[in-house]
Amino acid sequence: MLPKVAIVEDNEMYASILEQALKEKGYPVVVFHSGRDFLNRIHDDFSILSLDHGLEGMSGMEVLRQVHKLRPKLPVIFLSGQDDVNVVVEAYDNGALRYIVKNDQSILKMIHALKNISSYIALEEEVELLREEIPDRSKYRHIIGESSALLRVLKLIQRVEKSDTLVMITGSSGTGKELVAQAIHDNSPRRKKPFVAVNVAAIPDHLMEDELFGHERGAFTGASSRRKGRFEEAQGGTIFLDEIGELELKLQAKMLRVLQEKKISRLGSNKEIKLDLRIIAATNKNLGILVKQGLFREDLYYRIQGFLIHLPNLRERGSDVLILARHFLQLFADRHGAGDVRFDESAEKKLKEHEWYGNVRELMAVIDRCILMRDDQTITAKGLIFSDGI
Repeated sequence: MLPKVAIVEDNEMYASILEQALKEKGYPVVVFHSGRDFLNRIHDDFSILSLDHGLEGMSGMEVLRQVHKLRPKLPVIFLSGQDDVNVVVEAYDNGALRYIVKNDQSILKMIHALKNISSYIALEEEVELLREEIPDRSKYRHIIGESSALLRVLKLIQRVEKSDTLVMITGSSGTGKELVAQAIHDNSPRRKKPFVAVNVAAIPDHLMEDELFGHERGAFTGASSRRKGRFEEAQGGTIFLDEIGELELKLQAKMLRVLQEKKISRLGSNKEIKLDLRIIAATNKNLGILVKQGLFREDLYYRIQGFLIHLPNLRERGSDVLILARHFLQLFADRHGAGDVRFDESAEKKLKEHEWYGNVRELMAVIDRCILMRDDQTITAKGLIFSDGI
């Protein structure tokens, strides 16, 4: 259902036209012909206020001031017959969300503004609902942000953390896949046991088998003693296989057996070792495409499609960009002994507008760089140097 709109307009003809236009779009509407009448019912269930500037008696600007005191979160669209910059600035200073000049296009502009505000209200309601479903954010204190996209991820973590279900985390590089895996482990019954992270992409293919499964003494030239692999190191806890799409085909067959039987054998041994651990995998690639290209086994692909968690790109997380930027600013300022450093408005605007193709990892690098390159304690837009030179 669309949000309920209060119209405060003393011109009865204009109020009627506006009311009819909004009702045709499906908005529930209540009309008030004076500011005082509206203020007497300000705590009713109105979600948006359309407020005229030129009211008789109590002016629209005074009504706006009272609304800002009594219901500061109520979105207000301020309508005026004046295109005076001083009035516009005063309206925004007193809490107006939008300013529309009355003319032939004002009704269309009002409908467009209502559509945007309605989407924002729906998003806020979703965020509040998700917050209620995740009552203890302290359990995920290392996962920073308040956007609905991030809260949906936390809800998925909450659903799967107590089980031993295989989890597959997908998302672009730099979105925080290891942080999510760590959060699942830290809130699981296995939290007192090891969390072992293996970056498959960082280990050469010819060393990967030994890295994962270990070896017996004499298994190959140079194997002077027995060595445990990463699976054994994770016994009782969790192993996180990051970038599993980089695993070579020969080892994919062995990985399938591990997933199915929870058993391994060290290199140079026929003895099977039973595993008691949880497996979390992650990838920044589309494994379905790799299967079609013959680079990833189809049977392994279906086996690892357990509980899926997809991480959003940073540019899809709205205001989380500034929340994270301020967090890293303090973190790196402390690390470099920079004291009290802050962003000015131009810097925050540039941070919000950047595409962040490198996601959180890119953001961290930019903030670290700007701390080192700063001229004073205020970081401006010019002080933000992105890796692409923009």
